[in-house]
Amino acid sequence: MKKVLVLSLVLMSILVSCKKEKEVEVVPVAPEKIAVEESISEECYSGTIKKDTISMNLIVKGNQVTSGKLSYNFYEKDKNEGTLVGEIKGDTLLADYTFMSEGVSSVRQVVFLKKGNTYVEGFGDVVDDNKGKVAFKDRKQLKFDGKTVLSKVECKM
Repeated sequence: MKKVLVLSLVLMSILVSCKKEKEVEVVPVAPEKIAVEESISEECYSGTIKKDTISMNLIVKGNQVTSGKLSYNFYEKDKNEGTLVGEIKGDTLLADYTFMSEGVSSVRQVVFLKKGNTYVEGFGDVVDDNKGKVAFKDRKQLKFDGKTVLSKVECKM
């Protein structure tokens, strides 16, 4: 009797194991990434302080200034003209300004605070990083005194 019972259990377990359906694992397929093009815009600003003229042209993609031009035309002094590359965080534009002055190429950080349709240039203590770049010592200590204000203008081709 024991043999019949054991044999029945073995047969039952074989039958049950053979009839079990194999579980098929379903792997979710990720949808194709949708490419979202960030718009590229061109913005131009200009300001006159006494007899000095400052103009800025920005090519903005998302929050990046991918290229731009900045020109300081000081009355009876050498003109500084160069390129801008940087980032816009909130209402603040922080960029590297690469320019030629007196035949020497230099790089310095510039910062502008956006207020409506204007940019106000910020100033503060700077340090030379010994790699040819002059940067702000402490960005939290920058002052936007409103003396250098650039207003939005129509961009010229």
